[in-house]
Amino acid sequence: MNSNVFVVEHPLCCHNLSIIRNKNSTAEVFRNAVKRITYLLFYKATENLELEDMTVETPLEVCNCKTISTKKEIIIAPILRAGLIFSDIANEIMPFATVRHIGMYRDEKTLQPVWYYNKIPVEFDNPENEIILLLDPMLATGNSAIESIKLFVNKKVPQKNIKFVSLISAPEGLENVHEKYPDVDIITASIDKCLNSSGYIRPGLGDAGDRIFNTAEN
Repeated sequence: MNSNVFVVEHPLCCHNLSIIRNKNSTAEVFRNAVKRITYLLFYKATENLELEDMTVETPLEVCNCKTISTKKEIIIAPILRAGLIFSDIANEIMPFATVRHIGMYRDEKTLQPVWYYNKIPVEFDNPENEIILLLDPMLATGNSAIESIKLFVNKKVPQKNIKFVSLISAPEGLENVHEKYPDVDIITASIDKCLNSSGYIRPGLGDAGDRIFNTAEN
């Protein structure tokens, strides 16, 4: 496994994974468990953000503090639609970040991503100062992840500045992504067994978007 893959194995993460895997969990229960996992994933994804010194005045005196560096621009980039549940938490944790939505869906016959929305700037003034957090609950084939990473790499953002955050990942997807972009960090709550013949993760949790938004067909 690539050294840039980080699996969050905190007990609270494991506990909530059992909830979202359960087919009998309601949409409300599912969403709340995903949100609890998301906090843990983002603490890991952001642990190496650059800090800078500052001073603040408490009710008693002036003290020295650390704050996240303003030299870097943090971009939260959820892949629609399922990535939206991640972006809500990311925006709560980092209200100073910029949110840039990416719209893709998977063609169920070819398993290839199809673009329908892109709110990324044409170019960045200082791409080396951009920190990108790409958000998608499922890293299955890796094709959507590759397309979203390529979007930023083509605008000269260094691979090492890009992190891909997912709930569950398949070994095939991890290998596919890192074959093309070995320096991108992937933060996930679980690496599952494999993909099935339809490109779904096993054991997985079903279609994350349908379960989040309660749109599964009966």
